[in-house]
Amino acid sequence: MMTALATVTGVHRHGQRYDIDLSCEQQTSCSSCSSQKSCGTGVVTKVIGNKTLSWQLRTEKSVKVGQVVEIGFPESSLIKSAMAVYLLPLFGLIFGAFLGHVLLGSFIWSGEGVTILTSVLFAAGGMWIAKRVSRPLEDESKRQVTLIRVLGEPID
Repeated sequence: MMTALATVTGVHRHGQRYDIDLSCEQQTSCSSCSSQKSCGTGVVTKVIGNKTLSWQLRTEKSVKVGQVVEIGFPESSLIKSAMAVYLLPLFGLIFGAFLGHVLLGSFIWSGEGVTILTSVLFAAGGMWIAKRVSRPLEDESKRQVTLIRVLGEPID
């Protein structure tokens, strides 16, 4: 089970249960890295900023807006999403390069241009498929969030 700290942004009571809205700022480790000024990821993080994630959760524990809570979700949902996002475009690239080199390259005789073009097109197709596949996986992971414990008020 992976854990994260989140801030309660909304509380809605339904009988003895509470529907709570949570937000969590996704942070990279770039702020503590010594080579953040020369790293491409550090530069992109500075330009784009941190991403805010939001979840909804139903619990029997009473919480207030502004409290910090620890939430957990299974690793399998993260692994499935990562596999879809990283592997589908890669497999598309490899398949496109194979198709362009072996099948189309021998018919067209245009050299590496066909191989490059088909590999880029198939990689883009893999990205499109990954985007479609990752949405349901992300929605599934949002439903699997559990409240582990209530930590208290945030430190300013």
